Amino acid sequence: MTRFERARIVGARALQIAMGAPIIIEVTESHAGPIDIAVLELESGILPITIRRTLPNESYQDIPLKWLNVA
Repeated sequence: MTRFERARIVGARALQIAMGAPIIIEVTESHAGPIDIAVLELESGILPITIRRTLPNESYQDIPLKWLNVA
């Protein structure tokens, strides 16, 4: 996973959490912010997200998040 894909996923998930989406993992008091929660969810590998990578020949490749090395 590239740093740009990681930033986009964390930002999108943090926005969802801030707008009231249910949190998938158990949260402690030290991880109270939406960005912290989004990072923990990403690192745990439980987000049902697919990354779409555009290839040079204008086609695309869909990659489930669980196939990628997130850490």
